[in-house]
Amino acid sequence: MMIQIRPVSDLRNKFPEIENLVNEGQPVYLTKNGYGAMVVMSLEEYSRLIDNVEMKLDEADRIAATTKERLSHDDVFKKVRSVIHEE
Repeated sequence: MMIQIRPVSDLRNKFPEIENLVNEGQPVYLTKNGYGAMVVMSLEEYSRLIDNVEMKLDEADRIAATTKERLSHDDVFKKVRSVIHEE
């Protein structure tokens, strides 16, 4: 699957094409004046993303309730980044 990077004008001028890509599960990265502006994704993909974040936050709350160990924000973000880059 190729990353889809399009100018924001494609959202208006080529909406059906963008919609097809998004409905196939591909996010479309939109640029304005050559810089990243936004990402368009399907409602299903967005929901899946948000649900996963909520699930992980709930899991973190459960773990925090059972231990006195606390991590700094630096430690947490290092761990998150390592997980993201391993996948």
